[in-house]
Amino acid sequence: MDDHPPLEAGEDATLFTQPRAEVFVTVLWVCAAVFFVCRGLSLLVQVLLGRPPTLSELVVVAETMLVVPPVVASVLMLLLWHRLGWLKSTVQGLEFAATGRRGVHLGWASVASVGLRRWGPFAELVVTPTDMAAVTELPGPGRRPRVLRRESGSAFVIDVGMMSPGPRTLLAELHRRIPSRV
Repeated sequence: MDDHPPLEAGEDATLFTQPRAEVFVTVLWVCAAVFFVCRGLSLLVQVLLGRPPTLSELVVVAETMLVVPPVVASVLMLLLWHRLGWLKSTVQGLEFAATGRRGVHLGWASVASVGLRRWGPFAELVVTPTDMAAVTELPGPGRRPRVLRRESGSAFVIDVGMMSPGPRTLLAELHRRIPSRV
C-alpha cells in the first residue's frame, strides 16, 4: 500500500513527501525534550519537598530517559507509517493529504491562493479553493481533510515543514504552476 499516488512515466509532476526517518528523529527529539523537562521538574519538586532522590532513583531516571523517548517515538511512527502527509503537483492540478487525512484533488483553475504559515518543522501550506464544490476528496483511509474556516472562505491546511524537498521548493513549484496566486 502506497502512502501517496505514484508518479507516472513522462508525467510533468513533482511529488513532495515526508521522509519517515526525518519524522522519526524529530518525534524522538521532541519526546526526549518533553520527557527530560518533566523528569527534571519531578526531581526538583521531590528535592523541594525535602526528599532528595537516592543514587538508585537517579539511575532509574537515567534509564527511563534512554528508554521512554525511543519507545514513544516508535509507537507513534507505527501509527503514522502509511499516513504521513504528501503533495503532488501535476499539469492537471494539485493533490495533497495532511498527516492522517484523506487526500484531496484540486484543479489549477480552482485554486484561489496558496501560502505558507509558521516555519521550520511546523510549517503549513494553506490552499484556498475558489469553490469548495470544485474539491474532489480522494478515496482511502484517514480522517476528512483538514479545513480552516475563515472570513475569506474555507482553506485546506497541509503540514509541509518536514516534506522533502522543503517548503521553499514546494512554494517555488506552486509559483511555477500558478504565478498569480502564490
